[in-house]
Amino acid sequence: MKLWCLSLLALLALSGPVQADNADAWIGRSAPDFHRLDQFGNAHDLRDFRGQWLVLYFYPKDRTPGCTQEAEGFRDLYPLFKSHHIQVLGISVNTQSSHAEFAHALQLPFPILADPHGDTAHEYGVLHHIILTSYAARQTFLIDPSGKIRRHYTQVDPATHPGQVLRDAVSLQKTHD
Repeated sequence: MKLWCLSLLALLALSGPVQADNADAWIGRSAPDFHRLDQFGNAHDLRDFRGQWLVLYFYPKDRTPGCTQEAEGFRDLYPLFKSHHIQVLGISVNTQSSHAEFAHALQLPFPILADPHGDTAHEYGVLHHIILTSYAARQTFLIDPSGKIRRHYTQVDPATHPGQVLRDAVSLQKTHD
């Protein structure tokens, strides 16, 4: 057990410095543009969502417990998001085919964007590296109809996060309009 812990610490040390919580640095900034394919091969660009609120949630990996729980939460609340004219997009560094299986298994009604090279995750500052593996940190950006970031969530509890984002988005809509 002791060797395992030491190995993990060595991996973390080699993966680079841990970034400080930079949620406030994004608030009010224009969201970085992206062009990504979803689980069905449909292309999505940030500009496609101008005029509506957008939840862009990054997650580490398809079919892992936390990512599954978070996706199910967004799925279950999706009718409420849609009733408030809020679009939800998931995104990770997994491939389109991985997303297709994940979305099908969970019956996700919203697009899951493939970012296999981590370009979009890098633009949003959520790409992390551990030795030879890259992943998107579990973080969410709430983007207003003009393309400005209004909330950046860096501390995400997959069990409660979708509800928190919905409450915040509805509240911001009232003050934004």
